[in-house]
Amino acid sequence: MVKDIIKDARKRMQGALDVLDNELKGIRTGRATPGLVENLEVEYYGVPTPLIQLATISVPDPRSLLIKPFDRSLLKAVEKAILASDLGLTPNNDGQNIRLNLPPLTGERRKELMRLAHQRAEAAKVAIRNVRRDAIKDLKEAENEKMISEDERKRGENDLQKVTNEFTDKVDEMLKEKEREIMEF
Repeated sequence: MVKDIIKDARKRMQGALDVLDNELKGIRTGRATPGLVENLEVEYYGVPTPLIQLATISVPDPRSLLIKPFDRSLLKAVEKAILASDLGLTPNNDGQNIRLNLPPLTGERRKELMRLAHQRAEAAKVAIRNVRRDAIKDLKEAENEKMISEDERKRGENDLQKVTNEFTDKVDEMLKEKEREIMEF
């Protein structure tokens, strides 16, 4: 019973980590990466669809991205999605492809990106703590229903705290790595 609750909490905490990883990929660094735009929502026949499903995204050089839509009629929609995003990039449409040139980051823009990364990391930590809170509630309910003893509940809470610490440490590691990438020239 206790192991099941902790296993479920671990799975949900991993989900929060995966979301953070995806969000951090979308934060621009000094170098061009497909992760910057692959999750942009593009309007495709009235349905918001991730860009990765509609085009190939390549990195011809460290400061630019090349987006080749599978369907050329999508060029305007892709352009519109890029302009609407908070990336601050201007797409160059040549009629077949879209090229994104990434200008060097200014000191102020780096600070902005760092703030954004910190906000996303804090949101992930809050999500992890919420999972812990829910799991503790489940443990207390199991104890009240006489499914587990008080000792098992306390052991479960201690194990749960260890798992929580493990995941918050992973969030900190991911944030440090992103900070390093942002500050890289």
